[in-house]
Amino acid sequence: MSRLIVDKVVAGYGAVTVLRDVSVEVGEGQLVALLGVNGNGKSTLLNCILGFIKPRSGRILLEKDGKTIDLTNCSPHEITNRGVASVPEGRRLVPNLTVEENLILAGGAPRARDSLRANLDFCFETFPVLLERRRQYASTLSGGQQQLLAIARALMTSPDLIIIDEPSVGLAPIVLDQVIATIRKLQELRKLTILMAEQSFFQAIEVASRAYVLSHGKIIREFDRTQSISIDEIRGAMMGVG
Repeated sequence: MSRLIVDKVVAGYGAVTVLRDVSVEVGEGQLVALLGVNGNGKSTLLNCILGFIKPRSGRILLEKDGKTIDLTNCSPHEITNRGVASVPEGRRLVPNLTVEENLILAGGAPRARDSLRANLDFCFETFPVLLERRRQYASTLSGGQQQLLAIARALMTSPDLIIIDEPSVGLAPIVLDQVIATIRKLQELRKLTILMAEQSFFQAIEVASRAYVLSHGKIIREFDRTQSISIDEIRGAMMGVG
C-alpha cells in the first residue's frame, strides 16, 4: 500500500496560476474524495500528481514500504512504474481495440508484465460484463461499461494508488451508483489507496473516508465521515462560500 502527500503545491498554465498552496494527504488504503465544481483546479491537481504538469513549487511524495519517493519532477512513465495508475475523465479507451486488447495493452507496463494473466483473470472475475464482452470493441460499450473497463485497465498495471477523475461524467445516476459501489468494493478487496475527484458530492461522500473541497485553486474545507456535516455546508463549501 502507498500513502500520497501533496505538500503546498502551486501550479498553473503559462502566466495563469490555478493551484495555490494545495496540500492533500491520502493515507494507506484510504479512499479520499476531491470535491469541487468544474474549473476550480481538480484536474490540474490530478495532472500534477500524474506528472503531466510540473508544479512551480511544493512537493508530491509517495510513501511505500518505508521509503519516501519524490514524484514532483518524475515523468508520467516513471510515476506509473512507481505503482500509480489513473482512470481519466472521459475514459480515453482505445476505441478500435476490443475489451481484452485494451486490458492486455495496459498490462504490458513493466511493473505488471509478470502478473498480466493474474490481473486479467481478476478483472474478468470482478467485472463479469467485461468477460462477456471481451471480444467487443470498446467503442460499442455503454457508458457504464466503458467506465468499468477504464477502472479495470488501471488495475492491469498492478497499482498501489489509483487516481480517478470525474467517474460521473456522462453516466445516468443509477449507473453512477453502481460504478461508485464498484470503486469502493475494489478499494476494500485490494486495499488500494484511491484519490477520486468528483463534483457529484452525494456519491463521493457516501464512499470516501475523507473529502477535500477545492475552490478557486485552494483547499477550503476538509470533511471526515465521522463528522456531522449538512448537505448545505458541503454545497456551500463547493461553491466557495463555506
